[in-house]
Amino acid sequence: MDIMKSFSLEGKVALVTGASYGIGFSIAKSYGEAGATVVFNDINQDLVNKGIEAYAEHGIKAYGYVCDVTDEDGVVAMVKKIEEEVGIIDILVNNAGIIRRVPMLEMKAEDFRKVIDVDLNAPFIVSKAVIPGMIKKGHGKIINICSMMSELGRETVSAYAAAKGGLKMLTKNIASEYGEYNIQCNGIGPGYIETPQTAPLRTEGHPFNNFIISKTPAARWGTTDDLTGPAIFLASDASDFVNGHILYVDGGILAYIGKQPQ
Repeated sequence: MDIMKSFSLEGKVALVTGASYGIGFSIAKSYGEAGATVVFNDINQDLVNKGIEAYAEHGIKAYGYVCDVTDEDGVVAMVKKIEEEVGIIDILVNNAGIIRRVPMLEMKAEDFRKVIDVDLNAPFIVSKAVIPGMIKKGHGKIINICSMMSELGRETVSAYAAAKGGLKMLTKNIASEYGEYNIQCNGIGPGYIETPQTAPLRTEGHPFNNFIISKTPAARWGTTDDLTGPAIFLASDASDFVNGHILYVDGGILAYIGKQPQ
């Protein structure tokens, strides 16, 4: 067995949802660099165009589609179009997600439902749409972008934590139902990652920045590149007997109780 070849994604079609920028973009870009054909979607044409341009700057020809991942009919139509124009999907990364930071008593049920719809219902919808093609092809990889909030609670993120906890169990259930078809479904749980959205919190001296660094054994924020190795592993033949697992890429936060106060 050529161990390095088992990590190659050559000849594979990879769909990463919501991957015009951020974590999804970094994962999809790494798939392109590992040999996969990159397919992504976003909510509007402007974001899709920007994503295509960003991939092209890295020498990657990406196929972009406008699709709301909470719309089941729209997702089914998108997957059908991808299969016709690019090929049957070998790898799915359910990355699209939102968060609403609102105390539970101040959150409207409508906003709670919206987070659940995007962060939990959508991965169900997209996975359901691609699994028949994977069964037909005889293999498939589904990777759900979970969170440390799949394990922990925190102030103001009741909807997000509920959705990501549910996504952890959806991951295990897909693995349970479709493992016999050589389909592996796993999750990645990012820690606190350097993104444009977290930039205001990462300034030196900011209380939240100090909090995260003190709670992380690695003593730093993660980068989107920290997620690409695990993402390639879980998308590749090297992980063919890994199923129903959540791989937390968090610098050790979940393993650490924190420093004793001085």
